[in-house]
Amino acid sequence: MIGGNATISLENSKEMANILKQSVILVTPKSYGANDPSLKTELENQVSKVSYNNLGRSLNEDDLISMVPEVDGFIAGLDYITKKVIQAAPRLKVISRYGVGVDRVDIDAATSRGIIVTNTPGTNSASVAELTIGLILALLRKICQLNQSTKSGRWALENSISLKNKRMGLIGFGAIGKETALRLQPFGCTVLVCDPFIPPSVQKDYSVIFRDLESLLSESDVISLHMPATRETEKFVNATFLSKMKKGAFLINTARGELLDHDAVLNALESGQLAGLAIDAFDQEPPNLQDPLFALEQVIATPHCGSHTDEAMNSMGRMALENCLASLRGEIPAHIVNPEVLQKK
Repeated sequence: MIGGNATISLENSKEMANILKQSVILVTPKSYGANDPSLKTELENQVSKVSYNNLGRSLNEDDLISMVPEVDGFIAGLDYITKKVIQAAPRLKVISRYGVGVDRVDIDAATSRGIIVTNTPGTNSASVAELTIGLILALLRKICQLNQSTKSGRWALENSISLKNKRMGLIGFGAIGKETALRLQPFGCTVLVCDPFIPPSVQKDYSVIFRDLESLLSESDVISLHMPATRETEKFVNATFLSKMKKGAFLINTARGELLDHDAVLNALESGQLAGLAIDAFDQEPPNLQDPLFALEQVIATPHCGSHTDEAMNSMGRMALENCLASLRGEIPAHIVNPEVLQKK
């Protein structure tokens, strides 16, 4: 039985250990254990069977429905774990996200089935913040265009924009937003923040200035998104949002592709209302290469790689493993997303 610090009898302990040894685990993140093979070895030594994702991409509903019927534990990447997937997994006890976001997991369906959902907070915050800074610099200094131009044999000097003294708008001020703010300030930036869930007292701790959304949009030279994808935030960046931005500002999205209204962003780029876009997350992954956004030189696209540093992947892998095994042993994992599920145990 799961319970805080309750003592587990020797008999129960042996029973839980036996359950763990008989468990079947599905691991879908492509990078899991790539830099630290001991993660796979440790997992394989403690359970009956481990299945891996050999498709080379995140999995959709149909993929997973065929994989989960015999699965007890699921270490999940950016897969779509829908209600139908959960219904197809009668033995499933834990969904251990390899990452922070759980917007692609049907939490309500999991909770109603008594399935624990966990994530790995803080493990990739620095890495995503570093990519955000890199994308900002690449856009403002036209690094990608100049690189391509130079390699093609042209020596075309072109003016760009300095980051110094710019006003940076961060929408969402969780762990990644905070790490981004800390890295922007040495450039001499003024950091504006909009996040209704963060108390205003936090602005002193991070030397940022809180603004309502409309003020942040009109004042910021660069806007960076650090918010989850939910029903409320789908197509958050729409035509109205873009029209309120300072003309010629830049947009960075290292969060979720679902936040953008694709057509509205394309129109803003083509009209010049938006000077540039850097995007690391797409609503369809991999994205359609025929997307007209990719034809624009003021757009930088990366393959959802914000957390893909050796350090972040190792930390995420370790925490996801510990969350999964703890849940299967009948313990309360350290990073449970749906604690109300414990009432069903």
